This record gives sequence, structure tokens and C-alpha cells, in this order.
Amino acid sequence: MPTEVALLESRALRGEQMGRVDVLDKVKSLVMLPDGIHVRTEDVARYFEVSTGAVKRLTDRHQEELTASGLRVLRGADLQSFQSDMKSLWAREGVESYPQAATQLRLYTRRTVLNTALLLRDSDIARCVRTYLLDAEEALRTQYASLDQRVTRIESCLTGVGSALQELGPVLVRMSERLDSLDRKVEVTHQVIGGMSLRLTDVQRDVVRLDGRLDCFARQLKDLRRRSGQRGQR
Repeated sequence: MPTEVALLESRALRGEQMGRVDVLDKVKSLVMLPDGIHVRTEDVARYFEVSTGAVKRLTDRHQEELTASGLRVLRGADLQSFQSDMKSLWAREGVESYPQAATQLRLYTRRTVLNTALLLRDSDIARCVRTYLLDAEEALRTQYASLDQRVTRIESCLTGVGSALQELGPVLVRMSERLDSLDRKVEVTHQVIGGMSLRLTDVQRDVVRLDGRLDCFARQLKDLRRRSGQRGQR
């Protein structure tokens, strides 16, 4: 994990932190120009509670690095165009007077201000920004370490599950074979029951015919008895 001294000394380490501009407002509110993108040298000095001269000297010493993180120096037509835009935006907010640069204007983005925080030694606010970054990175590393341990435990559990599945494989195969055999037996049973059902239907028809014949025989027997009775009376 990098230290505060390492951040102050290493441009490469500072470059790794340039995406963390959110820490600026968590340490202290950074008041932007009306475009919501830039601040001036005096705004940066006010944020870090140092003199404007200290910010200018630091910018001169590290101009290449700060330019890479968004620093712009406006002159001539670019400066006039920017000031005209700011005048319009300030007018919408009801601001009647506003400062204007005479010959040039340095503009800082949030990334440039964060870069400045990682360079500025004599500022309690800049020190707080660096501390916040380092603490947040340490917390993130701790979370990653905890996550790595959890993943390791899960992987070890999955290893045991894999062994168990390998042992369970033959058992599942045998169970599948037994189920297939049972399916075949059930199918044969269904066929036997179907045949029995057909035979029972035939038996039912035979019983119906037998009942009809018995009824006919009963009527014939009854007629025979009646005739026999009549002959006896004669």
C-alpha cells in the first residue's frame, strides 16, 4: 500500500488516484465556476487554505503533470471567449460584478485540483485529501482480502463437492438403470391390464347373453308348468 510520502514523491502513484475526484467534496466543498467544470487559481488557493502565490509556484514546478490532468492556460481570443461565456452564466445567476483576468487565466478541473492535493505539502486540507485516499484504499484492500478468503473457502468446498459427485456418479447410473427397468415393467403391466380389460369385456358380453338365455329358459319352463296344470284339470 502506498504511503503519503510515496504519493508526494511518485507521479506514477499520483496518476493511479486521478479517478477519485469524489474525495474532494468529502473533505471540503469545492466551489466551481458557473460552468461546473473549472476553478481558478484563487479558488484552488481558497479550497486548500493557502496563498494564491503558493498555488502558482506549485503549478509552475509541476506544469507538465498538471496539464496532463486538465490544467489550461487561456490567453487572447480563448480568454475573451471564456470570459464572455462566464459573464453570461453569472448574469443568469444574478451576479453583477465578477473578476476578469487581464492577460491570462489558469483553469483547473477537479482532476487537476486532486492532482494538486497530492503535490501540495503545506496544506492541512491537502493532507486530509491524501489521508482519505489512503484510508479508502486500505479499506478496499481489506475488503478484497476478505473476499479472496471467502472465494478460497468456496473453492475448497467445491473441490469436496466435485469428489462427492464423482463418487455419486456410478450410483446415479445404477439408479437410472433400475428406473429404466421399472419403466419397462410398468409398461408390461399396463399391457397385461389392457389385455385383461378386453377379456373382461368379452366375459361381460357372455354373461349378458347367458342372462338372456336363462330368462328365455325360465319363460319356457313357466309355460310348460302352466300347460301341465291345465292338462291335469281336464
